[in-house]
Amino acid sequence: MTLPLFEETYSVSRLCEEVRSFLAEAFSSVWVVGEVQRLREGRPGHLYFELVEKDDADHVSGKLDAVLWRGDRWRVERALGGAGLAEGVEVRCRADLDLYPPAGRLQLVVREVDPVFTLGHLERRRRETLEALAAAGLLEANRTLALPEVPLALALVTSHGSAAYHDFLTTLGDSGWGFRVLVLHAAVQGRSAARELVSALAEAGRSGADCVVVVRGGGARSDLAVFDHRAVAEAVARCPLPVLTGLGHEIDLAIADRVAHTRLKTPTEAAAFLVERVERAERARAEAAAAIARAARERLRAAGERVARADKGVEMARFRLAAAGDRLDALTRAVARAAGARLAAGALRRRELASRVAAVAPRLLARRAGEPVRLGREVARVAGGRLREAGARLAGLERLTSQLTPQRLLERGFSITRDAAGAVLRDPARAAAGDRITTTLAGGLLASRVEEP
Repeated sequence: MTLPLFEETYSVSRLCEEVRSFLAEAFSSVWVVGEVQRLREGRPGHLYFELVEKDDADHVSGKLDAVLWRGDRWRVERALGGAGLAEGVEVRCRADLDLYPPAGRLQLVVREVDPVFTLGHLERRRRETLEALAAAGLLEANRTLALPEVPLALALVTSHGSAAYHDFLTTLGDSGWGFRVLVLHAAVQGRSAARELVSALAEAGRSGADCVVVVRGGGARSDLAVFDHRAVAEAVARCPLPVLTGLGHEIDLAIADRVAHTRLKTPTEAAAFLVERVERAERARAEAAAAIARAARERLRAAGERVARADKGVEMARFRLAAAGDRLDALTRAVARAAGARLAAGALRRRELASRVAAVAPRLLARRAGEPVRLGREVARVAGGRLREAGARLAGLERLTSQLTPQRLLERGFSITRDAAGAVLRDPARAAAGDRITTTLAGGLLASRVEEP
């Protein structure tokens, strides 16, 4: 089939230009509502993203490529209070519909964004997320976990190699404390950030660290959008370890900050907080050690005083034992002397009586020769009585003497200690270390050697 010669034929580029002109005229400066996805920054400072519409099942029912040129970007971000565009944010924007001929692609060229609509949507989504977390009992869940007094084992969730990463680790390193840091990489902005943060937080919760630290560097308010994401906030709240955040904003508070155990403003401040906590624990340990040392020294001093008093008591006891030994020796000698004197007196009296009897008997016999039998009986009676009396006295003296003998005193628990020469020891000072001594007990002799006088 041949084409009519009068029908015009377009080149691709010419057709694209005509379509582009038509679109520019037909759809110039239109308002479009959609959700920002696949946001990325190009050079030099342009923003590229997709503006999508979703149905009730959250499926994409429409999509347009969009661009925000650098010249319009500063105005949009200023209108949004510095927040800028962010993944998942629904925006109402004024744009031109354009066709990019080299790629044959339709795209929206965004000129401005309705701040009332966009910020209202952001705030509404934040409020819904906070309400959902509150209903699930997660707003205070992580804050109830106990943060160790000495948190030296850390799980760091951040973008590996970023400024936040270096600031945090440098502050820890400069402290001189032995922190052990497990670094878990996660993007902190972009379309994969939420998924990577949730995964990294789950791994951090299984790490056995003392706590988890989530940090990012400074940037626009829009860069914090991922930390308002419900899945990220839930991952922070449900983490079995205390979570500290340092998201690099002095004023703005992300939902992740709201549900974290402790919110710090910057990565450096988060590291300084941990360093100060360790230093505070070390100061408390040093103060406790000093208090224990003082108490121990005081107890040792008191014990020393008690030992000194006990030594004085022992010394007094030694003196008393020495005095008792002297008295025992004197009593032994006195008993021996008394017993000997009594025995001698009894024997003398008996001899005297015998002599008197012997002397009187012949005279009486001579005078009373007529009464030999009577006198003999009388003499025998008197002599027998006297002898029995003397014998009774002698027996009593013998019993007394037997009770006062040294052996009986030894049986009552006393002892006599003599040195190697046989002299009685009355003073411990007379015995030197290494001297051999002999102790007389009731059951025999006990030989020993002096170890300490």
